[in-house]
Amino acid sequence: MKFIRYDRHAKRRMKEREVTEEEAEMAINNPDYIEPSVKGRQNAYKFIGSRFLRVTFKEEPENILVITVTIRKRPFKG
Repeated sequence: MKFIRYDRHAKRRMKEREVTEEEAEMAINNPDYIEPSVKGRQNAYKFIGSRFLRVTFKEEPENILVITVTIRKRPFKG
């Protein structure tokens, strides 16, 4: 398993949205749904507690870089 590191933007968003590193890592390692995004990134979706989490990340040769984290009370997909 690769080391997961967090972009400064992701850390700020996680703090604002009260998302822990454990929750972000759970979404990456065991997503409910995953889809490709722009620039070689991926979006991992996970329902945790009463909210839906989307973690945008990029897999690099030696680690996984988390770009941003978003939450919603309703699913991202209709």
